[in-house]
Parts: sequence; C-alpha cells; structure tokens
Amino acid sequence: MTEIRSPLQAQIVQWHVQTGASVRAGDLLLVVEAMKMEHELRAEHDGVIGELFYEDGALVAEGEVLATLKLVAQSRPEVPAPVAALAAPAPDAARPRADLQRVLERHAPTLDAHRAEAVAKRHALGQRTARENIADLCDADSFLEYGALAVAAQRTRRSEEDLIKNTPADGMVTGVGSINRSLFGPEHSRTVVMAYDATVLAGTQGMRNHQKTDRMLGIALQQKLPVVLFAEGGGGRPGDVDMPIVAGLHVATFASFARLNGQVPVLGVVAGRCFAGNAALLGCCDVIIATQASNIGMGGPAMVEGGGLGVFKPEQIGPSAVQHGNGVIDILVADEAGAVAAARHYLSFFQGRVQEWQAPDALALRALVPENRLRVYDTRAALAGIADAGSLLELRTGFGKGIHTALARIEGRPVGLLANNPLHLGGAIDADAADKAARFMQLCNAHGLPLVSLVDTPGFMVGPDIETQAQVRHVSRMFLAAAHLRVPYLSVVLRKGYGLGAMAMTAGGFHSPLFTVGWPSAEFGAMGLEGAVRLGFRKELEAVPAGAQRDALYDQLVAQQYDKGSAINMGATLEIDAVIDPAQTREWLVGGLQTQGALPAAQGLAVDAW
Repeated sequence: MTEIRSPLQAQIVQWHVQTGASVRAGDLLLVVEAMKMEHELRAEHDGVIGELFYEDGALVAEGEVLATLKLVAQSRPEVPAPVAALAAPAPDAARPRADLQRVLERHAPTLDAHRAEAVAKRHALGQRTARENIADLCDADSFLEYGALAVAAQRTRRSEEDLIKNTPADGMVTGVGSINRSLFGPEHSRTVVMAYDATVLAGTQGMRNHQKTDRMLGIALQQKLPVVLFAEGGGGRPGDVDMPIVAGLHVATFASFARLNGQVPVLGVVAGRCFAGNAALLGCCDVIIATQASNIGMGGPAMVEGGGLGVFKPEQIGPSAVQHGNGVIDILVADEAGAVAAARHYLSFFQGRVQEWQAPDALALRALVPENRLRVYDTRAALAGIADAGSLLELRTGFGKGIHTALARIEGRPVGLLANNPLHLGGAIDADAADKAARFMQLCNAHGLPLVSLVDTPGFMVGPDIETQAQVRHVSRMFLAAAHLRVPYLSVVLRKGYGLGAMAMTAGGFHSPLFTVGWPSAEFGAMGLEGAVRLGFRKELEAVPAGAQRDALYDQLVAQQYDKGSAINMGATLEIDAVIDPAQTREWLVGGLQTQGALPAAQGLAVDAW
C-alpha cells in the first residue's frame, strides 16, 4: 500500500477515479488548483485505488494524504516509474493545436506567398518586395520579425478582415537579423532592419508602424546594433483615424532615429519613391544607397501641388541623377540586388577585421605618378593600390569630385581613405570637396575607423567665383572636423603638398597625423611654386626684358623652388617624417595602424546630415 499526497496547498477540482478502480502508472487520478492554475496528479505505479479521503472542492494542505493505492503484484514500488510514464499523453506535434493554428492563420496574410496580387504588381515594376529585400540582406533563417500582427489604425472605418488582408504589418516589416555572420560571427553581425512596404498603403507612415519603429530604435540604441532602413514610401498617412490625435506631430520616431547618430552605424536604402517623413528619416542616415530608378524628396507630388508650387509627376521630384550629383546619395546602384550587396559591403567595415585578404601589386604604385610633374593622373588607382583587393567602396562619387572618399581594408583592418583628385581643378579643394571630406572624417571618427589621407593638392580653390559659394566657411570645416578626431590619422603626400589645402588634408598640419610621409615625387611649398615665383620674385622678373630672357629666368627660379621644396629636403628639415618607396606604402600604413589602442568615447554630434 502507498499513499497519494498533495504536492502543494490546493483545492481539489475533480477526481478522475473511484475507490476500487484499477490504474496503471501514468493514469490521471485527480486535478487540483492553486493560484488559478490546475495541476494533474498521476499514478506513479500500477495498482488499485483504496480509500478517497476528500471530495471534489475540498481544500487540502501540502503533503496531505488524499488517497491510498494498493500496489499490484507485478509492480515494483522500490523502482520509480519512468518519467515518460508519468507524463501526459504526447500530442501529435505535426498537427498544430487550435491556438497555434489561429496564430499561423493570422500570420499568413503578412507573407508574400499569400499576397500574390500585390507581389505580382511589384514585380511588374521590376522591383522586389520588402520581405524579399530583407531575405537577401539577412543571413538565412536569422531574421526575427517584431510586430508582424499589426494592422493600420483604421478599425473604425474598415473591417478587421479588410485590415488583415490589405494592411499587413501596418506597411512596415521590422526585426533583428544577422548580416555577414560567416565573416564576423553572431555577436558582431546582429542588425536592426526596418523596411517600409510599398505594397501596403504606398509604404506610408502609420501610427502602428511608428510604434514599431520606435520599439526597434530603442533596441538598437540599448544593444548598440547597426540599423538598416529601407525607406521607400510616401510619408505620413492621414487615414489612421483610430488614434485620438489631431496632427500627430508628437510622435517620437524622428527624435529617436536622430538619437542614433554617432552611436551606431545607420544605413538608408531606397528603391522607388521616397518622400516626406520617409525622406526625413533617410536624411538622418550616415550613408544612403539608392537605385537609379529612385526619387527622393521632402515632399511628393500631392504636397508640392497643395503648396501651390505646380503639378509634377513623382519621377520629376528628386531623381537619382540629381540626388547623386548634389551629394544626397552616397552610393548609386542599378537595382535592389545591387543595393543589398552594397549594404552588406558597407556594414562589414563596422563589424570587425577579416582574417583572409589579398594584397594588391605594391610595385604598381611606383609608376602611378607621372614623371612629368604637370601631367594629371587618377588617384583612385592609389586607393586601389593600398587597399586589400576587392575591399574598396567609394562614397559620394557624384559629389565633391575634388576629393575621393572610400572605405577599404588594409591587411583585413577597416579604414577610411581620402585622396585629392588632380583630374578636377588640378586637385584644388573647393567647397563641395571640403564638405565631403569633413563629413567623411566625422563618419569614420564616430565609428572608430582610422583615416588615411593621400595628398596631391595645390591648396584651396581661390578666386572671385569660388568665394560666392562661401568657400571660407566650407573649407574650414576640414580643420574643425580634424581637430575633434579620436582615431589615428595617417598621411601620404603623393605629389603636391601646398598651402592650407595640404594642411587640411593632413588633419591641420604635417605634424598632426601619426605620421606624414612623402613619395619621391612629392613637392612642397607654402603656395604653388609658379605663383610663389611670380609673387616673390616680381621685381627680379620685371628687371629682365619680357620674352625669352624673362621666361628663362622664370623657369630657373621655378626649378630652384622645386628643388628647395623637394621631398628629400622636406625630410631633411624634419617637416615630414620620411620619404618612402611607394611600394612600401602599405608597410608604413600597417605599422601605423598597429599602434591604435582603445579609443576615447565620441563626444557631441558625431556625423552631420550634410
């Protein structure tokens, strides 16, 4: 005989056996309730039920004897019954329970497989759905969706069935997924991804998807996760009538999004039309990737027409050619597949070092600068010549053409690269180039990337025309940005290192970087050599008759200045740190990068919108 005791203080709900009943191990004897939760008591052995001491509804204490069980001969009470025998009968896992079935059915309308008509319309435009882009961006089976069951806040004007069918996820897919996990592991690949769904109410910003956005932005800030925003859509949605609001200008989304500035990498991607509120979020991103078919503007056609500014088609507002040329678009690609590939590439620079890399041909750098010091060349070849093969990613290529900016790797380590462009204004720095360089310094500084500057400039651009563009203010941004750098800065003078422009390219002066070295082709001066001769030797030149004699004197004086400002003389006077073989450039850069220790925290506004 054995006793059946209550495992806790409870109330008997129902006996499932009677006195004299035969039971087997695992059979349900009774159900008791405590704290609104029901507990099943099952037989531990085969046997026959003896006396029942309490009726249904009785209150019992923990350990109270509830009944007796007479063991049958074949039972072995000294051996505990197997756990499997005590468990409730296992349900058929392949057949969802009713509650699970309801969840599965509720999720179905959110998936592309159940939205054939909307997906077909999207594909007919040559574009992908939001979920297709996310699936391409995130590593397989890594995306965890938040807020999938949301619908538009329009229950007072539309049926539940209509909302579920036509406003799935309230027009925005949000969640966390892994990107480049195979390279950097799960800890460094987790990324917040948010995608406005243009197939749902034109990708507009509804009250529910504002709530979803705010939730994801809070997670990104708390967990320090990068953010990718697919921003296609038409801005605010006036039809959400469930919320007791007037203008909705109190929403926290824009402030929350801006608060990520400098805290985590924030990347915007656009294919198609991106207007108003969607464009405002896009403009807060560190970098914008857009397709050639994109249109970006702070107001769409309806808003423009409503303001009495004319009637325009969406394609006329902020086309990609305009937004790439003016600097809004950092990376212009052909289509969404290219945009996603560029996004993965961009994010990789903020996820860590890679262990496998391929060095370019170092000897090719020796022939890069023409022996004719007046002949132009393409400094992008220098960028490619010092970066790991296949790692180079240029930013803002359509804007500020006087300076190239790019992300790259050197022996697997991510870095930011700047280089003057002699093909544009002879390498002189104009307002657009200065803005581009200053913001790029901020970007790299905020996210801890060392900077490498390749210098070949006659200085800042001068003249009456350039001063109409606020040149004084714009070019000075380079000095201000450099003065607040917390990352190592390394400078290599390829050829011309003249005046204030060269100082701006070297973080404020030749002794500001961790090192400033020159190639044998480098030449230096407080201003361009030819201008220096004309200005400094005016009397001597005017004392000689105009013509061949004066020209000969001029050439002689220029040659003297060139020799005086040669790389070797600059190295001898310690104004630069070394003159190096161009083929050794990567060795110098690797040595400099290896000195980087822990970085101090960034302070204040990290990355300008411009």
